[in-house]
Amino acid sequence: MKEAVFPFNMFPEVDPVLGPEMRSTGEVLGLARTTGEAFFKAEEAAQSRLPLSGTVLLSVNDRDKPEIPAIAQSFAEAGFRVIATRGTWEALNAAGVSAEKVNKISQGRPHILDLVANGEIQLIVDTPGGGGHGGNLVRRSAIRGRIPYVTTLAAARAAVEGIRYMQSHQETELKSLQDWHREIRDARP
Repeated sequence: MKEAVFPFNMFPEVDPVLGPEMRSTGEVLGLARTTGEAFFKAEEAAQSRLPLSGTVLLSVNDRDKPEIPAIAQSFAEAGFRVIATRGTWEALNAAGVSAEKVNKISQGRPHILDLVANGEIQLIVDTPGGGGHGGNLVRRSAIRGRIPYVTTLAAARAAVEGIRYMQSHQETELKSLQDWHREIRDARP
């Protein structure tokens, strides 16, 4: 899994959602037998280590709501406390997935930014495009608080898969690129 590294921490007031004009300052590589473990390794190499426990905030746009219950359930099964903004919480509730509702920034305190500032959130899944909850403020506060966040459902699925793998293994297999290449070459018929 290849992960681009962006210097968002150098520009704290810029919304860290990728655009076509952005350039990375480097790339890292996570190699493993599973997508989740490879994603976990890549995030760690990019200085965004995924937590193995704690609270995950889910706030997704309308087009992603049909897929978020399965992801939320995986986080819950991994032992995470799942919190969600109103619309996401409603989608989870309708699917029978347990989650706590958190206030959006405009809905009074305590709200998302309060929880981020108090260190009560360890991972954020925030898919932009539905707006209204101050997503760019949440992502910027995540950067300031050094809280890992993902902005796509594919990354959320890979993150929870990697977290669950690491919870059960606690150590990853370290191999050089040459060892991986040799293993692939030797496996050929």
